[in-house]
Amino acid sequence: MKVYGDIQSGNCYKIKLLTSLLDIEHDWIHVNILAGETETEEFLARNYNGKIPVLELDSGQYISESNAILNYLADESVYLPKERYQKAKVLEWQFFEQYSHEPYIAVARYIAKYLGLPEERKSEYLSKQTGGYKALGVMENQLSKTSYLVGDQLTVADISLYGYTHVAHEGGFDLSKYPHVRSWIQKISSHPKYVGMDAAE
Repeated sequence: MKVYGDIQSGNCYKIKLLTSLLDIEHDWIHVNILAGETETEEFLARNYNGKIPVLELDSGQYISESNAILNYLADESVYLPKERYQKAKVLEWQFFEQYSHEPYIAVARYIAKYLGLPEERKSEYLSKQTGGYKALGVMENQLSKTSYLVGDQLTVADISLYGYTHVAHEGGFDLSKYPHVRSWIQKISSHPKYVGMDAAE
């Protein structure tokens, strides 16, 4: 299979991390969003929404949206619970990530890291801080009670949230007041099959 993405993007990195944890062989094809590579006719044939990541299966079929890809790859593995309630809790965190976490932490990081914090977007960058800290507070509360977001087992819920949380400082977020989040980050990064954002694509 092939993965089209940018490993510095948290949404793409999630896929890289899970493929490493599951020893899934794949070709990683770098896509430069700043150069307009997601807007080409060739790319839009893979995902008409013009966003990365995209998973291309051996069958020639495509899957987009990072959490949909994670759940497809994690199916029948320890990273996606079979039990109905536990699976719903994983989905709950994944929806939280896309609606209450990513729009703040990922966007602030994009403005700072990818765009270099231009003056015309500084107010937007600053406006993301409150929502980002609220999301971190929700995570801190849960991780003060359980080892991982859904109980004591690492799941795709954690991988979904880890993608941007572990680089939240690049968006201006200070994690020093979130000891349980920091401990959770350390646990994930200590996994024997862990791969970081600096991994070769």
